[in-house]
Order: sequence, then C-alpha cells, then structure tokens
Amino acid sequence: MKLRHIEIFHAVYLNRTVSAAARALNVSQPAVTKTLKHAEQLLGFPLFDRRSGRLVPTEDAHTIFAEVAQIQSQVASLRQATRNLRHGTGSLRVSVLPSLALGILPRAVAMFSRRHPEVFFDLQTVHHDGIARVLYEHDADIVVAFEKPVGLPLISEWLGEGELGLLYRREDFTDAPPRIPMKMVQDHRFISLVESGPIGDLLRAELGRTKIELDEAASARTFYIGSALVREGLGMAVLDNFTAQAAVNEDVEFRPLQPALTFDVFAMTLESRPFSHSAMEFLEVFKTCLDAA
Repeated sequence: MKLRHIEIFHAVYLNRTVSAAARALNVSQPAVTKTLKHAEQLLGFPLFDRRSGRLVPTEDAHTIFAEVAQIQSQVASLRQATRNLRHGTGSLRVSVLPSLALGILPRAVAMFSRRHPEVFFDLQTVHHDGIARVLYEHDADIVVAFEKPVGLPLISEWLGEGELGLLYRREDFTDAPPRIPMKMVQDHRFISLVESGPIGDLLRAELGRTKIELDEAASARTFYIGSALVREGLGMAVLDNFTAQAAVNEDVEFRPLQPALTFDVFAMTLESRPFSHSAMEFLEVFKTCLDAA
C-alpha cells in the first residue's frame, strides 16, 4: 500500500461512507472509490463489505487499521513539522510549563516585544512528559522546564532558580513564620498535587526524609486547581513560587519552606537546532523576569 492508499483507507474506516471520506479529505467520491479498489487489488483481499450504502470493515481491515493509525499520526507530525519550519522566520515558538505561563512568560514576551515588535510569538504550555514530542516535532524553538529529560540530545541554558512554599489562607494559619517547616503543616488539611513532575518529586523526597505524614483532604492534577482549592478553604498546598504569584491575594498567602526546597529552571532545544540569536536574546529577558519573581 502506498501512502495515498493508506490515507484513503484511514478516512473510509473512520467515516464508513465514501461520501463522508471524500469530504474529510476534500477530494471527489470517484477518487476515493478508485483508490480504495486499487488498494484492495494490491492486497488481494477486501477491506470493506458493502451493506446498505455503508462500508463495514472486515476483520482484516481492523487488523490493518492499528498499523495505519500509527502511520497517519507520524505523517501528521511530519506535516506539522514542515509547517512550523516554513513559518519559522521572524517568529519564536516558546513552550513553558503551566507554572510559568500566567506570570513569567507574559511579562517576558511583553518586554521583548517592546524591543522587537516585528517578532511573532507562538506560545503554548507543555508538561514534562511532552517535552520530547514538542522538540522533535519542531513545535517549539524554546522549551522552558524545571528538569532536562534524560537521553535527549539537548542544548540547555540555565535560566534561574525557583522555590517551593506553602500556599494557605491567612485565617487558617495566623501564626505562620517567615519560613514554614513541613511539620507545622501536619495539623492542617492538605491538598496534594499528584503527577506534578520534578516539583512533586522534590516534596515527596522531603516528606520521606522527615517521615512526615499529611492529612490529605484532596489531590489535584494541576497546581492551578490546587491553588483554587486553597482559596476555597479546602486546605493548604505546597507549590512553586511562580504559580503562587497568580494565587496570592488579600486572603491567600505564600511563604517558602524550611529548609529551602529549590529547583532549577532550564531552557532547552535539540542539538540539531541550536538557539537562534532572537531566542538567546529572549532568554536573557526571561532570566530578568525570573530574577524579579
């Protein structure tokens, strides 16, 4: 099967009629029918049974589809990569962790844009488990995260440092010291942050070292949900100082932990695509915003 056969088969399998597949691919119905018949002739067995105007996949078609879906996904990634390369001139594609997206990133982009208004920004968030995909698919020129993925051929630039702290309502912790030991949190309801990457690992290591057990009222899969639960009075949460900036108000306070639990912030790109001059200049601005946080 050639790539065109695979594309037609994939569309017909998903849409179940020639007309719907043709609309999905923006081609004529005769073109779909002809290509599908040719694919079946090459394979030597039918892929669909024709029943009441619909195409019902055969058992062989179900088997083939699993492989075809992978190929289609790879083709889609290739197309996205070529689109990104084609529109790369005069633009910066930046992916950051959600923790950096509400405060640091907007400030850095605004500061850089005042100096270089001709540069177009394409911005998105990425989680640690998505960094490799974003880089290999050319979806970003710069990825900013708290940990460098192991095994990737990366160029990295250290940008600064962050710190964990406790987010809490002032009325729930009126005697909070300037730095808060985790043992003081034991007597309060706690919101845990599961699947939170290096930040979660850092906190779990500290809890393991001190043998502290917390009274967990809920778990949240993002720092922003965790901070919202704190505002609603469900409990306290440990998160990074960058996320905390967006959550602190007249009712909610954030203070660092004792001992200090710090982490690094890195900018990354693949070795095969070094940082451009514009990217390096933007990272200097990003560093300035981190230092001021």
